Amino acid sequence: MTEPLGEDLTRLAALHGVAVSFRPSPDRTVTASVAAVTRALAALGVDAGTPEATRAALAARERELAGRLLPPTVVRWSDGDGPDALADLPEGTRLLIETEQGETRASLAQLPPGVHTVTATAPDGRTARAHLVVAPPRLPTPAGRSYGLLVQLYSLLSGRSWGMGDLGDLAELAGWAGRALGAGFVQVNPLHAAVPGAPTDPSPYRPSSRRFPDPVHLRIEDVPEFAYVTDPERLRELRERAARLRETVLGEGALIDRDAVWELKREALELIAAVPLGPGRRAAYCDFLAREGQSLEDHATWCALAEVHGSDWHRWPQGLRDPRSADTARARLELMDRVDLHSRLAWLTDTQLTAAQRTAREAGMPLGIVHDLAVGVHPGGADAWAQQDHLAAGMSVGAPPDAFNARGQDWGLPPWRPDRLAESGYAPYRRLLRALFRYAGALRIDHVMGLFRLWWVPQGEPPTEGTYVRYDAEAMLALLVLEASRAGAVVIGEDLGTVEPGVREALRERGVLGTSVLWFERDWDGDGRPLAPDAWRADCLATATTHDLPSTAARLTGEHVELRDRLELLNRPVEEERAEAAADTGEWLDLLSRLDLLQGTGGGADTSSEEAEIQAVHRFLLRTPARMIGVWLPDAVGDRRPQNLPGTWDQYPNWRLPIADAEGRPVTLEELAASPRLHALMEVLREEG
Repeated sequence: MTEPLGEDLTRLAALHGVAVSFRPSPDRTVTASVAAVTRALAALGVDAGTPEATRAALAARERELAGRLLPPTVVRWSDGDGPDALADLPEGTRLLIETEQGETRASLAQLPPGVHTVTATAPDGRTARAHLVVAPPRLPTPAGRSYGLLVQLYSLLSGRSWGMGDLGDLAELAGWAGRALGAGFVQVNPLHAAVPGAPTDPSPYRPSSRRFPDPVHLRIEDVPEFAYVTDPERLRELRERAARLRETVLGEGALIDRDAVWELKREALELIAAVPLGPGRRAAYCDFLAREGQSLEDHATWCALAEVHGSDWHRWPQGLRDPRSADTARARLELMDRVDLHSRLAWLTDTQLTAAQRTAREAGMPLGIVHDLAVGVHPGGADAWAQQDHLAAGMSVGAPPDAFNARGQDWGLPPWRPDRLAESGYAPYRRLLRALFRYAGALRIDHVMGLFRLWWVPQGEPPTEGTYVRYDAEAMLALLVLEASRAGAVVIGEDLGTVEPGVREALRERGVLGTSVLWFERDWDGDGRPLAPDAWRADCLATATTHDLPSTAARLTGEHVELRDRLELLNRPVEEERAEAAADTGEWLDLLSRLDLLQGTGGGADTSSEEAEIQAVHRFLLRTPARMIGVWLPDAVGDRRPQNLPGTWDQYPNWRLPIADAEGRPVTLEELAASPRLHALMEVLREEG
């Protein structure tokens, strides 16, 4: 039996944004355990380990809030009244505002967008200083509808790749898709820096840093200094090895080996880095160093230290675990050449990402590249080391048990502390957004519900022993809208699964698009049947599938059930799973037929073929009011395999498969561009979109 939460602990938790219960469904409430609540509070620096400590912490928190003039961060939407926190100040309180632009004002009227500083002085002499976020009321709605391609970049190999897709391939894909297909965007997986060391965790959703991209994605030949390497013979040998590596993936059925690719690229980049930069390039690099400042220095220092001491900073010598220690400063000087190398690699990658977006826009894409923001970072990586003061020690982000996963989930990502974020004016969050928006036409935010609350799991405990911790969603949203507006970018929130009431409405109010996947769009409040296209929401990116789901061909044929059966992942007899999957698919095909969407095309598909059914699925998406329509690129050539199979680790090659055709043969970028099947599918979107 669960130990009851006392009144003092319940009140203390509420004052710190720690939930004492949650509702997995409208008709069910689950109470968090005392241990989960106590450990979440401890991660926020609050001692609730005994009744006496709880009472003392509660009294201290109540005194703090009662005497506080302002919270550390307040939000003002530019079309609304002043923040409640400012409106509730004692009568006669004087305000002094220092704007982001360096001006001083005594009034909230006509403040420009930005993150300003406000100082309040009450008549009784008390003063308070807070960050004041002024944001536009919402993001502008994308001009017109657009369709585009969704792809995991590593899986997109061309004849020039070094064993996995790279930024040169991304630029080629965007240029071709914009000009030849009329596509409005290309969405890719997170390109964040991975944790080094073999074997590297291949998941792009558990990075070392979200702040800086991974140089493994560099197109080596596109670095200007490549042409001036003083040892061209060594470079030629590396390219030959890269060609062999590429051929093992494309021609011999090998998996994508990120570690092998990086080993070759690292050696090539060290040769390239020995080439002196010309004056213009040197000036551009110095500008990058100045712009990125401490964040880049920390990232490059971590990379250099990881080469010496391993990729988990918790195992480093004690003095190096603190990025601000004297030992770390000495080590940085000793490793200055490596620190500079990693700084330059970040610059080169940023440059190629910017070039890919420029290519996409020049090809006529209204959005260009849609980048993906992971939920968090690896606990042993660069961001976790550099941002220790903003992360909740001893906690991991996950998800509570639900109808699809009775055990819950632990994603192994340390969460940000909401209190420290607010105290800093959300500085690390702002820097992260600004960095991504520099080369993103749009940003997809994985698990966008995390702007509102996250499920914290104490380390060493199962996910069932977690609890929700709330964030200041208004501040998180205001900063997102502010930075996206400055960049002229669109924001897409991945809001699939269980979503807290009011979240989708709040996101829509601020212009953040949602995510709708065909197979999940049913009339859940009615008969449960497939949702008619005119009943779909407009403010969304609509797709047939995602990287975590079966391909459309696999779902139509039932092969996704057979795969899970082979891997012994089913919780029920395979016959029941087959029957349920067939019934689900059958209901959708029946709707497509009734809407007269099952029809052949100039590509030669007959109305009963799987290819025609995939085309019909996308005709259906075009019938919805969705502002963005995404085509999973592997669907265009009939790929059967998911890129990631949740619930597996070594049973399935997650994140290591190249795009393949219906027979499982890898397909290069050049072959994709010439594929009649792909062109037939895209013609559906061109003609009917």
